[in-house]
Amino acid sequence: MTSYGLLSLADLLPDPVTGEQLTQAERYELIITSAIQAEQAGFAILGLGEHHFSHYILPDPMMLLASAAARTTTIRMGTAVTLLANLDPLRVAEDLAMLDVLSLGRAQMTFARGVMESTMAAFGIENVNVLRPRFEENLRLVIRLLTEDSVTWSGQFRAPLEDVRLEPRPLQKPHPPLIIGGGLSNVSCDLAVDLGLPLTLPSLFRYPEDYLPIVERYRGRMAATGQADRAQLSYPSYVHVAPAGQDARRRWRPYLENYVQFATDFRGSFGRPLDYEGILAGAAICGSPAEVVDRIGYLDELLGLDRHYLMVDLGGLTPRLVHEVIELLGTEVLPQLAQREAA
Repeated sequence: MTSYGLLSLADLLPDPVTGEQLTQAERYELIITSAIQAEQAGFAILGLGEHHFSHYILPDPMMLLASAAARTTTIRMGTAVTLLANLDPLRVAEDLAMLDVLSLGRAQMTFARGVMESTMAAFGIENVNVLRPRFEENLRLVIRLLTEDSVTWSGQFRAPLEDVRLEPRPLQKPHPPLIIGGGLSNVSCDLAVDLGLPLTLPSLFRYPEDYLPIVERYRGRMAATGQADRAQLSYPSYVHVAPAGQDARRRWRPYLENYVQFATDFRGSFGRPLDYEGILAGAAICGSPAEVVDRIGYLDELLGLDRHYLMVDLGGLTPRLVHEVIELLGTEVLPQLAQREAA
């Protein structure tokens, strides 16, 4: 059965209709109030993504997740993603264990290596070729720290550890859920198989069909290694819903176009046409509740999703509209998706 998460990357952009812009504190508060509302609406998880030195203003998702955890009781708290190659794996393991304790066992973490060379350089990584081995070494160490009573270790990219015991100990056993974030490359996919971990696809403007080869490779290799029952796949979609489909498409257009322009300026081309109608045919979902249910259900089946993240608070969308969309998702979309799956 597919579960649904609310995803935010905390872009802080002016409203393209009014020109108004939230303060940074107001943007953080919008994410927290959205998490509270998402829990009430039936979402399973809040996912927050890490970025640095840009109008994505969330360099440390764990701090905001801890704040949201204090104001919720059931919704899971997860990063989407943590840029592990840039960070000290010991500190990452400590932060995750502490969030797991604070949230009473609701923490999880998604890891990716990152692609922005300016971020790498700021964190002291001068050679892009070390990103992949550094990411894998750090991930394997995080797993050991979370699961072993005491860790003695040496590697290539950080100082050795001698008889280090992680404190606090995470509540979830053997460790909180750990997920690998991948893209179109086989490398992250194969690492997820090697470690027996879930795989999540990225929030890019590609068509979902573009990921079918990676999906097939991941599930096929998990089955071939006797891990079919451990294979889990996640995917994010940009989503907007209104009572009438025409109204949804009309009012979302300036906000989605605003976000696309910002994201392409930040990351470069994504390999697909980025006109409004093209995005709605691919990475984005927009319409009435019935139309959104049909599109989400189609993608769940196409990719065989275990978790589907819905990203609604982008492009300077007003808090009023953000909360309106989450309410409609909770009252009319998620219940219909549950009925559809049960049927």
